Amino acid sequence: MRLHTAPDHGVVGRVATAISEVGGIVTGIDVAESSHERLVVDVTCSAADAEHAERLQAAAAAQPGVTVHKTSDRVFLLHIGGKIEVSSKVPLRNRDDLSMAYTPGVGRVSLALAEHPEDVRRLTVKGNSVAVVTDGSAVLGLGNIGPGAALPVMEGKAALFKRFADIDAWPICLDSQDTDEIVRAVQLIAPGFGGINLEDIAAPRCFEIERRLRETLDIPVFHDDQHGTAIVVLAALTNAMRVVGKELGSVRAVVAGAGAAGTAIVTLMIAAGVTDVVVFDKEGCLSADDETLPPAKAQLAAATNPRRVRGDLRAALDGADVFIGVSAPGVLQAEWIADMAEQPVVFALANPDPEVDPADAARYAAVVASGRSDYPNQINNVLAFPGVFRGLLDARATDVSVDMMLRAAAAIAGVVTDDQLNPDFIIPSVFHPDVPTAVATAIREG
Repeated sequence: MRLHTAPDHGVVGRVATAISEVGGIVTGIDVAESSHERLVVDVTCSAADAEHAERLQAAAAAQPGVTVHKTSDRVFLLHIGGKIEVSSKVPLRNRDDLSMAYTPGVGRVSLALAEHPEDVRRLTVKGNSVAVVTDGSAVLGLGNIGPGAALPVMEGKAALFKRFADIDAWPICLDSQDTDEIVRAVQLIAPGFGGINLEDIAAPRCFEIERRLRETLDIPVFHDDQHGTAIVVLAALTNAMRVVGKELGSVRAVVAGAGAAGTAIVTLMIAAGVTDVVVFDKEGCLSADDETLPPAKAQLAAATNPRRVRGDLRAALDGADVFIGVSAPGVLQAEWIADMAEQPVVFALANPDPEVDPADAARYAAVVASGRSDYPNQINNVLAFPGVFRGLLDARATDVSVDMMLRAAAAIAGVVTDDQLNPDFIIPSVFHPDVPTAVATAIREG
């Protein structure tokens, strides 16, 4: 905060005290200007969140003789000008360099590729590039905020691709939420990319978009909200079962949320051998004998709930071994976990506010995971998608198979050794250097 204050240096201490009293941590105070008329004081402090920051600002402004001239947020400062850039991999120092990288030399390469299109991946950026495509309809937990507002998220995703797998990724934010237009737009840009990462596209539209693109493109199409989430959840669940001494094939699971993530999680869990999964959504427990379900949920119901459980979430949880939430905040009351089987496992993954407070869940569950970084066992897609695409690009794959996703999940789980494994450590850190390599190898060499 930049403050304009009365010419009294004692105000500095009063401001620091006021900020501390409302929970702020002052990390720096500098008097930028001093005159007989006023002081200009720069105060740097840490806040828990945006709401807390406003309270700190109000506390400073409430001091006699203090005016908050302006404030800045380091998160916003980091985003000024965007988070990614394009840089040249070859020198362009003189005419000779230019003649090879551009005209006339580049013409020879273009003619060669016209005759041998199979070499495009080897001689262009296509071999190491991914399009991160969104329509802005389901951005993080923020909802349908549009393509412009989605751009910082897609930039961040591109930065993660580069940081964790040295992949060049570009954010593609489409100004349409029409399925046909999105499919056609991606088809038209596909020649320039080695893979397509669909991101933050709302269900059920995302299912059709992914299906049609997979049918028509000769490069892999991966919907991270579905498949990335499913891979990391299965990896964490595999290790949670190691902790509680249960086998995947013998457990009863409940998944809250029948959207993109929930559907993919259920599909991959079934492929991994889980036979008893009940899916809960706004219609209640999805069951094949419910003829009122919309098509996507009817299809999901047909593949799940063999005992035909009906009713609310608490009914589904009775005797269940596993709860996985990809739905909404507060849908699970911690006390209900007591109705689950012995040694229950709870993954509350709604972001930023989970289905149940992880600390409350831990009073009843043997293992708890969430999507948050301030609790143990963070389920984070960064564990999956960089390595998945690294493996796909290296293998020059044309598709992403269920078997590949199962191998990726096993690779992530395997990074956690027996000595490391415990209820608070079932999944490796996103910064663990072995994760992208292990996943890429599993995709490429499986």
